[in-house]
Amino acid sequence: MSKQAASPIRLYRALRGQLGSVRQVYLRSNRIVRRDDFAQAEETVLLLHGFFQTRQVWKVMEDRLRADGYGVFSFDLGGLLWRLNNRSIDEQARMISDKLDGICERYELDRFHIVGHSMGGLIARTYVQQYGGDRRVKSLVTLGTPHRGTPTAAVGVWLMAGGILSSNPWEMIPYSRFMRGLNRDISPAHIPITSVFSTADLLCPPRFGRLSPKTGEDHLSNRQVKGIGHTALTHDPGVYVIVRRALEEASAVWVERGAKT
Repeated sequence: MSKQAASPIRLYRALRGQLGSVRQVYLRSNRIVRRDDFAQAEETVLLLHGFFQTRQVWKVMEDRLRADGYGVFSFDLGGLLWRLNNRSIDEQARMISDKLDGICERYELDRFHIVGHSMGGLIARTYVQQYGGDRRVKSLVTLGTPHRGTPTAAVGVWLMAGGILSSNPWEMIPYSRFMRGLNRDISPAHIPITSVFSTADLLCPPRFGRLSPKTGEDHLSNRQVKGIGHTALTHDPGVYVIVRRALEEASAVWVERGAKT
């Protein structure tokens, strides 16, 4: 294959790695096959997707987790055109807090893990730090989450008509009021948080995907990977190994804590 023919293919693959499949992520409905058995598994995982995406981005991750024995559930976060997530981070954290209270009561689900992609990781952190998630969450793994904000949020500001359609791109600008407040808050020490970020992520460059532990916050950890695009983090097999190990380690800690009480 000539270089001229290969270049468009490489460009397409690179864009798909950063943004995901247009047909499978953006054009498909947010509806998924509903399963009510997630709370019956020994360990349960909530998946939270990011800005302007749908939960279809989790198809591969969900299949892998289920194959490994995890219960899995996710939320339709709604938004623009009733499926593209553009609500504010704080609004979504409050929304999932209310939903999770009902779900945990209905299914007798005590605690669960969260895996959040991109803005989904910020929603999860807000839930844990400000809306009672510390009473329910065992661990949090974030993929390509801008824990320090990200300069590319400026594109989202433009996409959302300068904030008229959504405020959350402004929230993800580095040093925004939201980002300063979230990182100023104390992260609950009993909930391990692992941030996975990539050197090839153009939407959340590595320096912005790092957690910044304060003194004594040894429950916060960073894992850097190479050559994986922003959305590809949700389905890359190597990233999945990191996610699964983080879940296994957190589960073992909770078993140990239970044995001591």
